[in-house]
Amino acid sequence: MRIGLQIPDFTWPGGPARLGADLAEIARTADAAGFDKLAVMDHFFQIAFVGPPEHDMLEAYTTLGYLAAITERVKLLTLVTGTVYRQPGVLAKTISTLDVLSGGRAWLGIGAAWNEEEAAGLGIPFPPVAERFERLEETLQICLAMWSDDESPYAGKHYQLARPLDVPRSLSRPHPPIMIGGGGEKKTLRLVARYGQACNLFSGPDLEHKLAVLRGHCEAVGRDYDEIIKTAYYAFDPGEGGKNVGAILADLERLAALGIQEVIGGVTDVVRIRPLEILGSEVIGQVADL
Repeated sequence: MRIGLQIPDFTWPGGPARLGADLAEIARTADAAGFDKLAVMDHFFQIAFVGPPEHDMLEAYTTLGYLAAITERVKLLTLVTGTVYRQPGVLAKTISTLDVLSGGRAWLGIGAAWNEEEAAGLGIPFPPVAERFERLEETLQICLAMWSDDESPYAGKHYQLARPLDVPRSLSRPHPPIMIGGGGEKKTLRLVARYGQACNLFSGPDLEHKLAVLRGHCEAVGRDYDEIIKTAYYAFDPGEGGKNVGAILADLERLAALGIQEVIGGVTDVVRIRPLEILGSEVIGQVADL
């Protein structure tokens, strides 16, 4: 099992003046500690689950470019991009640029988007959910086309590209891996089976059922279920002095038994750095063989 770090909040004691330096220390520590991935949310306002909208929130892809420059091995992604926030051709170009400049470490994390409040606040068109899923599927098709040698025009219901050119091409082969986030059984997991290299699910009581639904979608489209990397969101709180490490290890062993290969999530008090060091020394190596 691999461990990924998500940074969901940037409201730290040092404030905006220290934010760049604090983020760099977190990223370098995670990179050195053996975290496999480093993720940020694709939100413009803070989400209610984490804090009020006024909390500090950095734009995702500017942040990932910064993180690429200060890390060496950790993979970089959003958890996850809201498909309607960017034109698909621009998104594909953004990911391939990140991949080239990071030495082949970019992933595309993507979902249908849900936060209508921030979309309305910033004037971003936010169509009904059915249309967002249509746009998500077209975005996946466009990204895959642009990451291939095919520059044929794309004519979809929502997007038309006269020449989906992407130069330089990504270093990742055959293309940057695609992680589709969400557990919707009729649409999201069907898209994972058809287009994704990884899924991202919540580690709740219905996780085993969601994986069974994904397996069914794979069978329906002739996809090998085992090709897809199964990841789950998990909030890490190692506790003072690592007092919660035992409970974390037990949780990860349970998730691995269900078929989860990677957990990605935030770390309590991440800006203090010590919680990352504890996870690096007492968790990452211990679960590597699960």
